[in-house]
Amino acid sequence: MGDRMDVPLPVSNYELNIVLVGINHPGNLGAVCRTMLNHGYNKLTLVNPNCSPDDEEARNRAKHSGIILDTCEIHETLDSAVKDSSLVIGTSGKREVGSKILKRHFLLPWEFAEKIREYNGQISLIFGEEGKGLSTDDLDSCDFLLTLPTWEGYPIANLSQAVGHCVYELHRDRVMNGQQVKGVSKERSLSPELRKILKQSITEFCASLDSDKKELITDVYDRVILRGLPIDAEAERMIGSFVQATTALQKQSGNEQWRRERRKRVNPDN
Repeated sequence: MGDRMDVPLPVSNYELNIVLVGINHPGNLGAVCRTMLNHGYNKLTLVNPNCSPDDEEARNRAKHSGIILDTCEIHETLDSAVKDSSLVIGTSGKREVGSKILKRHFLLPWEFAEKIREYNGQISLIFGEEGKGLSTDDLDSCDFLLTLPTWEGYPIANLSQAVGHCVYELHRDRVMNGQQVKGVSKERSLSPELRKILKQSITEFCASLDSDKKELITDVYDRVILRGLPIDAEAERMIGSFVQATTALQKQSGNEQWRRERRKRVNPDN
């Protein structure tokens, strides 16, 4: 179930480079690799790391994304790490107010994803050391800054979680704008014909109930089911269930219609 599939990575106009400055914990390093590959990104750069890509804990946490540890680049300076980037974005959980707000005007992850959707070139997204974050000098060297919309009572996220939130939003934007995910459809639609059949199957089912509020019950079923935005496959299963339930109710009440028709489908009224 958890094995990697031999399929190509998703395609973006941009090339994303995740840059970790001064990372300390091999477990975080491995977890960053895993969340990157979960969302289809594989370029990682380390600046003055305090743990090794070959650390056993990093390899264990990376699971099937160990290829990122094999191919990551290591640099001594941030300038060297981003020298091939057309855009450099820093991250921080420290959201100052007052005089510093102009210096640190942040984007949120989904705003960042929308902004770079059509961008060409390499983009470096930089994360600082656990417990410290990026230095003021590092932040000043960035083109703009990104922050997570965490609760102000506990705003600083774990490094791997912060990376995960960002790459999730970037990949989500790809999916929402045309990138296909195997086995997952973003289409939510019901064909007009199936909508008509579904509504009629609900009406026939409610008409078979032993109740003096059949119209009200029909209206409730209509609204509740269609509010859920069923797709064609879901509607087909509900129609089949309603037909069987209607036939059973007719038989139970002595309505000979069940015997004459014994149908498995609804033929919509004209």
